[in-house]
Amino acid sequence: MTKHADFKRRVRARMAKTGESYAIARRRLLGEQPTPTEERMAAALHISNGDCTDLAGTGLARHIVYWRDVLHEGPVPALGHEELRRVRAAFLMGADADDHAEGTRMFQQRDAAVEAHRDGEYVLWFEADLYDQLQIVEILSRLAELEVPAGRVTLICIGEHPGIARFGGLGELRPDQLAELPATRACATLTPDALDLATRAWAAFRAPAPDGLPAIAAVRSSELRFLGEAFERLSREYPSTRDGLSLTERRILAAAAQASTAGEVFVRASAREARPYLGDTWCYAAIDRLARAPHPLLSALPADGPAGPATEVRLTGAGARVLAGEADHVTLNGIDRWIGGVHLTGQDVRWRWDEGRECLTGWD
Repeated sequence: MTKHADFKRRVRARMAKTGESYAIARRRLLGEQPTPTEERMAAALHISNGDCTDLAGTGLARHIVYWRDVLHEGPVPALGHEELRRVRAAFLMGADADDHAEGTRMFQQRDAAVEAHRDGEYVLWFEADLYDQLQIVEILSRLAELEVPAGRVTLICIGEHPGIARFGGLGELRPDQLAELPATRACATLTPDALDLATRAWAAFRAPAPDGLPAIAAVRSSELRFLGEAFERLSREYPSTRDGLSLTERRILAAAAQASTAGEVFVRASAREARPYLGDTWCYAAIDRLARAPHPLLSALPADGPAGPATEVRLTGAGARVLAGEADHVTLNGIDRWIGGVHLTGQDVRWRWDEGRECLTGWD
């Protein structure tokens, strides 16, 4: 064990001196030549959805950027890069000036790293769910704008993994399991068609009307395999013609009819998703919206603060009627919500999800 630990220290010392990845430094110390894949991976900029994924531990990734943005929540209008960074920072970080500035700096540093690497290769590590697919199209659209050739972009994207009954994300995998993915069918070098599709999807998502969403939802791409599915799930966040609820809101209300705390509601509602994407923070924010509406659909106690895992949650009479399809949430309470570049406001929204036809309506 001591000998093994000493060798690891030597590897890391070489890494610090040479800038090599762990895998390459290890091979050099063993007198072996790194494989072409290892050399390419070591030189690439690796991008993933969050630091719970241990890319550094794989030994393949030396330069890593994490994309921290919940794009399915809050405004994502078609603005220039600088202004969009400010809009997203304001939404995610709140009104505090210091927090806002910190969020803006985080986005600036992220985007600067991507732009600075434009003459190199990129490896994207992502998952199949809505959260990740929106980040993928943002990144690929930006790479297309930077005129990065598609052949220098590798996408590693999975929706399941052997031995995991309900796959929750790359963060569940050990470094050795992550390191195996580049040699599997989950890994693909992209083509210009993939960058074009991502650019169109990003534009459709940010447009002030959802006209472009159905076309992206209908796409079946061998490279962006999960994009169509994700955009259909996004479309179901529009108020339903049945009850004025988004699919997420309906699942929260249904879970509240059986659970007693917000934490339990989150677990039950998440279990209904084909691909988990909604974090507990955003579930609790939705509970707050439903509980603080003019005609509350939920009661949440204590009521003097934001919902948390221990908050007691109950379905109200109005909530039961809406859930049964006997009343319309938007008609009762109005709406003030952004879905990408679309701002839904008031009590008579134009665009809705038609449950019977399974499509967005409101084009007439």
